[in-house]
Amino acid sequence: MAAPVAMETDDAGNRLRFQLELEFVQCLANPNYLNFLAQRGYFKDKAFVNYLKYLLYWKEPEYAKYLKYPQCLHMLELLQYEHFRKELVNAQCAKFIDEQQILHWQHYSRKRMRLQQALAEQQQHNNASGK
Repeated sequence: MAAPVAMETDDAGNRLRFQLELEFVQCLANPNYLNFLAQRGYFKDKAFVNYLKYLLYWKEPEYAKYLKYPQCLHMLELLQYEHFRKELVNAQCAKFIDEQQILHWQHYSRKRMRLQQALAEQQQHNNASGK
């Protein structure tokens, strides 16, 4: 009877671990948080750097599908490089990354809106032609 209880505990533990790692990985999309970690010396801690390497499994499609902020994967990839980790101590570096993310998002939003408008116009044209 002890085995089913142990499995339930393992499932709950795995679920909690998944949620914590998901939340942490998504926090990596925030350049100000990265600056915070760098200023407090986390990126100099070998165990923490190894943890960042371990988290690369989030790039696999079966895990990445749960991410709301996919830019966190790019940051996770960049955090594998010591030079990038060192630069994050500088607040100006974090500000630059933040600005670049905003510009990318604005460009993506505008491009997506234009594509949606073009698709709607094409559907209207097809509907008018089919009648």
